[in-house]
Amino acid sequence: MFGNKKTQYWYNTRTGEVEQGKQSPAHELLGPFDTADQALHADERLRANAQEWAEDDAREEAERNGEKYE
Repeated sequence: MFGNKKTQYWYNTRTGEVEQGKQSPAHELLGPFDTADQALHADERLRANAQEWAEDDAREEAERNGEKYE
């Protein structure tokens, strides 16, 4: 039904604030998240994901080159 939309939260990268629903331009937002707390920690999760991806990329590159990743 149309009236049962779940509340979504967004992290505004410009202001550092959590928004309930989309209030700012999309290029300033990370999300959506199910809770305000998840949105509040979006930048931390993004950094952690980027670190994991960089390590995965380095490991794969080392394997392609026949090297040991440490």
